[in-house]
Amino acid sequence: MYIRLRMIPHPRYRVAGDDLDMDLSLWPWQAVLGAAVRIETPDGPVTLTVPAGSQSGRRLRLRGRGLPRADGSRGDLYAVARIVVPESPSAAEREAYETLKQRATAPADRTAGG
Repeated sequence: MYIRLRMIPHPRYRVAGDDLDMDLSLWPWQAVLGAAVRIETPDGPVTLTVPAGSQSGRRLRLRGRGLPRADGSRGDLYAVARIVVPESPSAAEREAYETLKQRATAPADRTAGG
């Protein structure tokens, strides 16, 4: 007899060995200024400190919040930063972004990557 198991992907977590990855959607100001954000983990909600200057793709580790290991310890949970911009900014938000654009030291005619 053969038994075939298939894991159905979880809507929030991705399995990587005994670690878990999850997307952490951040507003631009949370990434730039840093923030304490509440996130759901398999063990319940926790507050995660996002360091100032966090870039999209940064992996923030929550030690021991992953899958159980054979030795009784647990893997880690990684929250992967994803910067989300407002799709329909208010007039005040738009004005704030225009001010930032005018005062920024980066050239407005180039992308952030080059």
